[in-house]
Amino acid sequence: MASSYSLVFLHVLVMFCLANIAFSDLSDDFYDDICPQALPTIRRVVEDAVSQERRMGASLLRLHFHDCFVNGCDASILLDQTATIDSEKTARPNNNSARGFEVIDRIKSEVDRVCGRPVVSCADILAVATRDSVVALHGPTWEVELGRRDSTTASRTTANNDIPTPLMDLPALIDNFKKQGLDEEDLVALSGAHTLGFAQCSTFRNRIYNEINNIDSTFASQRQANCPRSGGDSNLASLDPTSALFDSKYFSNLVSKKGLLHSDQALFSGGETDELVKTYSTNLRTFSKDFAKSMIKMGNIKLLTGNQGQIRVDCRKVN
Repeated sequence: MASSYSLVFLHVLVMFCLANIAFSDLSDDFYDDICPQALPTIRRVVEDAVSQERRMGASLLRLHFHDCFVNGCDASILLDQTATIDSEKTARPNNNSARGFEVIDRIKSEVDRVCGRPVVSCADILAVATRDSVVALHGPTWEVELGRRDSTTASRTTANNDIPTPLMDLPALIDNFKKQGLDEEDLVALSGAHTLGFAQCSTFRNRIYNEINNIDSTFASQRQANCPRSGGDSNLASLDPTSALFDSKYFSNLVSKKGLLHSDQALFSGGETDELVKTYSTNLRTFSKDFAKSMIKMGNIKLLTGNQGQIRVDCRKVN
């Protein structure tokens, strides 16, 4: 019996040490010596892209989120379909909606040029570009721990199964985030990313026509004008009234039953997340602080570090 306990303890100790080794390979100054111009270059390209199209900030943020929820933050979402790569780009949550790949390509090209060689991973580029996008839209900043490596695989099946859907209710959302090591506060804070960007008609049609008791009737009518019962699946509606400004109006909308997606309104529907939604709706500083904290947490999900994975030469292809 004692020896079995010892084996269990040893296994736990080894797993703990491996986790710490992976995390210790990250640092906020990872590129300071090998390419000090890497981060300024990422910021410059992101600021230019967002200035040309404000929506791009939300698109880059969504790419990072959808990347991290599928086997970790390893840039697998950037890989194109090949005979051996089952691209996540064609998964239901991403197909005809994930965007910003050209911006990542441009960042990669510029960074590799100033560094003289490919030393910055696509996974790190996506993480930093997301932070810089939020800042460009007047949101909070945070330290991005660097040293991620890029995956050599992708999984459309995992993307279909693990990326939360706009039809999920609160228990399903809590379970989905818990699977990634994220708690209810992370769920609410990260859902606040919907203070930026747009959603397609197909993702909220059922809500605006059929959820009579949990939606403001005027809000529903306004959305119906651009989202018919049939057709117009790709027509866009903003996720909150100020779709290119990081603020707390997304949460104010939820309190007023004006959440665009079912999964948005689920956060304020008589459940355990109601109070946090109320807090965020009136306190931008608290929301911003918690959002930054949760972004750091999400950005460290199941990372490849050290000699794992690779540094891709082209973010769309395995070397």
